[in-house]
Amino acid sequence: MDAFSAMFYRQLRRFTRAKSRVIGSLLNPLVWLVFFGIGWSRAFDFPAAREIFGGVDYLTYLIPGVVSMTVFSGSFISGVTVIWDKQFGFLKETLVAPTSRSEAILGRIMGDSITALIQGVLIMVLSLFLVSLNPFGMIPVIFTSFILAVAFASVGISLGLKINSQEGFHLIFGLLMQPLIFLSGAFYPIDAMPTWMKILAYINPLTYAVDSARYFLAGFSRFPIMLDVSILIVLSVFLVVLAMYTFEKAVIE
Repeated sequence: MDAFSAMFYRQLRRFTRAKSRVIGSLLNPLVWLVFFGIGWSRAFDFPAAREIFGGVDYLTYLIPGVVSMTVFSGSFISGVTVIWDKQFGFLKETLVAPTSRSEAILGRIMGDSITALIQGVLIMVLSLFLVSLNPFGMIPVIFTSFILAVAFASVGISLGLKINSQEGFHLIFGLLMQPLIFLSGAFYPIDAMPTWMKILAYINPLTYAVDSARYFLAGFSRFPIMLDVSILIVLSVFLVVLAMYTFEKAVIE
């Protein structure tokens, strides 16, 4: 088995064996949908509010954001497994193995991206029982969500290679996660933000993943869909190359 396939399979098996991780990855977004989405959907159940949220109810507006949030957090947090592998010596074995480092790290990125994508798809399927979404939009959302997952799995792995403690990684993850999510337009429209927040939202890559998911599932978007997809693809390629370069230069003492 080549390095890519071995690492890809290992990351999938690692996820499926961690039952608590699987359950936790689904419960968190479901809490947002049920206790936040349904509650605020009742509060915003009047015509003027629907105009604010693109002509749909708030829960329909929220679901694409929660799907993207699930994929984003699932792929980013996968970087903590790099630190585990450091501590248990597996990463050192990978670095000294007579195989391509680029193939190994690419297999790891793809494996982590698939596990994050599975989480997002499950939330998206469950959401069909809550509101009326465009079922034909699920396939392009899967595509854009996979690109998003590859981008942030690459970021998480790159950080994991530089950080030596799980506590430090979780601290950085916590500091980045909430600003990126709230600035993405997942919970409220970008147009309702003050100017300085809009600027941050425009440079937030998660914004374009949420916007594209909303286009395909709910039928409207803030930006042209080709702009959303193009930004995600360019960013993903750049971050994958960066992760591969970081892994090529990695040295574990």
